[in-house]
Amino acid sequence: MRYTPKQIEKYQRQRYITFLEKVTKNLFKMFRDEKTTQEQFLKKFNELVKKLDEQIDIKLDSEYHHQMKSYIERLRVEVQSEFKLDNIREANMTLLNRLQKLKNGNSYKKDKHKHKSQNQDWG
Repeated sequence: MRYTPKQIEKYQRQRYITFLEKVTKNLFKMFRDEKTTQEQFLKKFNELVKKLDEQIDIKLDSEYHHQMKSYIERLRVEVQSEFKLDNIREANMTLLNRLQKLKNGNSYKKDKHKHKSQNQDWG
């Protein structure tokens, strides 16, 4: 069975987005855990970035996915210079929380459905 180019593109897109989310979840776990050392952090982060670079780069439409990718790129630049994990921990946890808020903001009801109960007496 042959897959159409559209199916292949969809699969690659889902795979890329899933991997981006995996990277951010791992980063959040490492920043949250006080026992994580700088060496452990660098080792795991470099592994994740290496695997991310192996992925086929996909055009992202969602604001959440754009922000996730740009966050990883900013962290990559920050990690290449000298840093201390304890100094960047709080700032990065805040940024990761903002990413989660952006993601969760899409799961709420749309405005057109919020006022449905108010308008029931019209008809």
